[in-house]
Amino acid sequence: MEHFDVLVVGAGLSGIGAAVHLQRRCPDRSFALLEARDRLGGTWDLFRYPGVRSDSDMYTLGYAFKPWEQPKAIADGPAILQYIRDTAREHDVERHIRYGLQVRHASWSTADARWTVQAVRAGSGDIVQFSCNFLFMCSGYYRYDAGHLPRFEGSERFRGRMVHPQHWPQDLDYSGQRVVIIGSGATAVTLLPQMAKTAAHVTLLQRSPTWIVARPSEDVWANRLRRWLPSRLAYGLTRWKRVLLGMYIYRLCKRRPERVSRMLLGGVRAWLGPEADIDTHFKPRYKPWDQRLCLVPDGDFFLALRRQTASMVTDEIEGFTEGGLKLKSGKELPADLVVTATGLQMQVLGGMQIEVDGRPVDMAATVGYKAMMYSGVPNLASCMGYTNASWTLKCDLSCEYVCRLLNHMRRHGLPQCTPTLADASMPLQPWNDLSSGYVQRAAHLLPKRGTKAPWLLKQNYLHDLLTLRYGRIDDGAMVFSGPAVAAGTQPAAAA
Repeated sequence: MEHFDVLVVGAGLSGIGAAVHLQRRCPDRSFALLEARDRLGGTWDLFRYPGVRSDSDMYTLGYAFKPWEQPKAIADGPAILQYIRDTAREHDVERHIRYGLQVRHASWSTADARWTVQAVRAGSGDIVQFSCNFLFMCSGYYRYDAGHLPRFEGSERFRGRMVHPQHWPQDLDYSGQRVVIIGSGATAVTLLPQMAKTAAHVTLLQRSPTWIVARPSEDVWANRLRRWLPSRLAYGLTRWKRVLLGMYIYRLCKRRPERVSRMLLGGVRAWLGPEADIDTHFKPRYKPWDQRLCLVPDGDFFLALRRQTASMVTDEIEGFTEGGLKLKSGKELPADLVVTATGLQMQVLGGMQIEVDGRPVDMAATVGYKAMMYSGVPNLASCMGYTNASWTLKCDLSCEYVCRLLNHMRRHGLPQCTPTLADASMPLQPWNDLSSGYVQRAAHLLPKRGTKAPWLLKQNYLHDLLTLRYGRIDDGAMVFSGPAVAAGTQPAAAA
């Protein structure tokens, strides 16, 4: 059984970033990355549907240590995947990756101050074991093997083809076909303009509208700065501009939702004209940023609607027919291809089951510490991005904090660190307050959050920058133990 100081689970955007931080900040520590698939890249290697792209700009979705130097700020999936590959190559990370290993179980031993991790090898199904002193989960927040697919009445009668974007067939040719996309989130909004280029017609069928905003795909200011200034300086200035602008917009949405709603609807009306039925198709029942905003670069979504190569229908599905879908309004939508952009399935810690000293841990009974560790679970952290900003902003800070924590423990000879919630009277809240369907479906699986630091989840980059980069490691809530006192550590929340 191989042993490492740190095991990183996942070799996507977060995992590759974690590896670089470990190499730079903890050069005396051994580590390995366990990746379930046979390639690095995570989400950006998995998703292959037409037009796949980020809904965050690359000046904040990119790593703090590697400038984004392409003209487009809103990048497509292949460009992001190449960025991750370039990072891994430049920092010689790939030699640390063990491919084809799906982590299923991890058990902590206080007596040994280490994790024993079990993984299943792809293809053979063999069990492979590793041990480590610290476990760093960079496996994302959703299931890679299955997206969310509701049951549709009569779907077995449909004579056309049905495809989920998470498992897009590379040989799928939809040229000249009638396409219906079910969904109203970022994936559906991304698919429509791309598929409308060659399909006979594309219809987006949504149960209810979502907030959609158009932005230029290129940041003119950033591209000019890159010509005038050194790359890293230009990248840093643009990154901070984007961070502060994003924070301002989010605060404005929360404080003045009516004003922002008018602005967003006015933007849609400017693209589609006064004849468009804006209230039916583009006015959601929720306030801006109660769910993530859907970003459309250069207004490509609206342009497809204006060209009438695509259309929108807001209705509910009664069932499938042989030739398409029947709606509750009585209308029928003919279709040769139905794309079920119906969302993701969230999971905690990549679906891994954990034990602490032989006791199973119910993650829903734990409380998040600094939104990256969990009460009663020793020597384990996870990378989870922001819901109101770019994923990597928080992941970069999480990696910095983990490295600070590891160096503190090495410096003081402390083998174990356990976030410990001493105040049993503190009110607890759901981990995530988004009203999105994928979040609500998984609410019973997710850890809780508290109402005061360090158990409070603020979703605020400036706050996290100060606390994770400069705050005290030994803050009273993090209980450290050496060999003599390890057995008295606060136990994990048991199932």
